[in-house]
Amino acid sequence: MAITAKDVEELQAYAAGVMDRADHHAGRVKGIALALLGGIIWRGEPGSIRIRRFAGAPANMLWATISGRTYVFAYNHDSEKIEIRDRTQTGAVLHSFDDGDSVTDVETAFRAL
Repeated sequence: MAITAKDVEELQAYAAGVMDRADHHAGRVKGIALALLGGIIWRGEPGSIRIRRFAGAPANMLWATISGRTYVFAYNHDSEKIEIRDRTQTGAVLHSFDDGDSVTDVETAFRAL
């Protein structure tokens, strides 16, 4: 079940979980995850951010509405990248990022959303 992230504390808990999990199995996305979270805060419409929960804790999937359209941000274990998907968790992959991408790449992608 997803919840609506309405405050900084919920986003902090989500970010902490992402960074903790990155330490264990997704080290190639630690830096870019922070840039993506910044983009979500920057462009996400207030009240639109939803975070998937698993076993009572935030999981690796987040929905946000940007410019009236919903996007899913999720870690892909096969490619070891964070993907921005169109509308649903199985939607088309619009962008994918790892630490080889720059903050400018993230900014460019978010401006295009």
